[in-house]
Amino acid sequence: MDVCLSSEQQPGRLQEGLGSPDGWFEAEETPQKDGTRGPAGDFNNIEPSLQSLQKFVPADYASYTQEYYQFAGEKIVVQESIESYGAVVWPGATALCQYLEEHTEELNLQDAKTLEIGAGPGLVSIVASILGAQVTATDLPDVLGNLQYNLLKNTLQRATHLPEVKELVWGEGLERNFPKATFYYDYVLASDVVYHHYCLDKLLSTMVYLCHPGTVLLWANKFRFSTDYEFLDKFKQVFDTTLLAEFPESSVKIFKGTLKWD
Repeated sequence: MDVCLSSEQQPGRLQEGLGSPDGWFEAEETPQKDGTRGPAGDFNNIEPSLQSLQKFVPADYASYTQEYYQFAGEKIVVQESIESYGAVVWPGATALCQYLEEHTEELNLQDAKTLEIGAGPGLVSIVASILGAQVTATDLPDVLGNLQYNLLKNTLQRATHLPEVKELVWGEGLERNFPKATFYYDYVLASDVVYHHYCLDKLLSTMVYLCHPGTVLLWANKFRFSTDYEFLDKFKQVFDTTLLAEFPESSVKIFKGTLKWD
C-alpha cells in the first residue's frame, strides 16, 4: 500500500502536524454538559459509562502525527502512524467520507445500524457517527487502541450515538462474536480493505456473513493491483453491484453491494 499520501489526493484533509499519543485528550478541550469547557484529559468530567468504554490502549509506535480533516461540518483530528497500515487514513476512506457527506439525505444514516470493516484509525466511522449512525467500528486487535482513541476524541458531544469498537478478524469467530440472530446492520462500510494480501477470500466471506436482506454494503477502494480487480469480479458474483462514484485522480472507486439471494 502507499505509505506517503499527498493531501491533494485526499478530499477533506486540511493540514498536517506532529502529535503524540501521551494519554487521552490532552491537547484539546471537551464541552461539558453544562456548556462549559474543561480539559479534555480530565476524566472527572467524563461520564463513568464512557470511561468503561476505554478498554484498549494505543500501540506504542515511535511517532504519531495529528492529521486534520473537514467533514460533516466538523474539524476532525485523527492520530495516525505510518508504522502500521491500520493506523493510516488511506484514499478510499476520505472518498467514502465525502460520499457519505454528500448523500446524507439519500442514505438516511440517522439511527442506522452501521458496521465498518477494517476501520483503521477510524475516519469513516467518525463521519458516519457524526451523521447520526449507530456505528460499530471493527479491526484487528493491534489497532483497536488507536481506533478507540480517535473515535472518542472526535464523537464525544458531537454524535447522537457513541461508536462501539469491536475486534473482527476476517473469517474467524463470526457466529460467536456477531451472531446473525442478534446482529443486523443497515449498512456495512469498507474502505481500502482490498490490496495485495492473502486474506481476500476471508474478507469476502466476512462481507457476505455480515449482510442480511436489506443490508447495503458501501465499499471504497483505490485500485492498485490486478488482485483488486480479481476481488471485484468475485464480489460481483455474490453482490448485486453498482458503481456509485469514481475519483480518477486517486484511482478510487465506490461500489454499492446488496447480497444476492436465491
